[in-house]
Amino acid sequence: MGYQKRFYLLAVVSIFFTLFMYSIGVALLGVAIFPGVYFIYQLWVHTVHLSAGLRILYSCFGFVAGYFFSGAMLMMLVSFLRVIFRLKLKEGEFNVGSLEIFKWIFVNAFFMVVKVAFLDLILLTPYCALFYRLMGAKIGRNVLINSKNVGDLSLLEIGDNCAIGGSATIIAHSFEKGGLKLKKVKIGKNVIIGLNSVILPGVEIGDNAVIAAGAVVPKNTYVAANTTFLGARD
Repeated sequence: MGYQKRFYLLAVVSIFFTLFMYSIGVALLGVAIFPGVYFIYQLWVHTVHLSAGLRILYSCFGFVAGYFFSGAMLMMLVSFLRVIFRLKLKEGEFNVGSLEIFKWIFVNAFFMVVKVAFLDLILLTPYCALFYRLMGAKIGRNVLINSKNVGDLSLLEIGDNCAIGGSATIIAHSFEKGGLKLKKVKIGKNVIIGLNSVILPGVEIGDNAVIAAGAVVPKNTYVAANTTFLGARD
């Protein structure tokens, strides 16, 4: 009976926590889209003297522009909240229910809102690297990022002139028997991370290295400089 009570209690807590996280997402998106919606409203009001066709055409342009305004606003808002609430992750092992796990949940939830709503449109642009920096990542110059499957950004370091291939996964966390484990991922200069490759916690990649497309780099692996990592075949 005691086990059943704990199970039901955990289920109830999970439901309310999920609803709470959804509420945060609604609030973030609501504030973020306000500039775009207001811009569209002003555009509609100030084109009242035009024909219906032109007003609709200008409104269509306004919707697209408003979407980009809202996306930029969302990135700034999420980055601001990360700093205000001091959601910088640190390396270590943390038990379920610890403060560090809640920080990890919140910072990744904030990132997820941007990932779902806007991130696809800024991949391979300087704005993607800028947003990752604002979320705590240490990123050098001339870095091209073509993946939104990057987590735990305050535990990520990328050197100059690197390229992150499409849909590559880079994470600095793992859930194991002892709880949540966080460990930095360090990528040197002039590194190429191939398409669909997976970089796991604790990985360090030397300068000028290449991670082959689809390769999985296991936890705590050191990839030497000037080498090509082929995954299971290495």
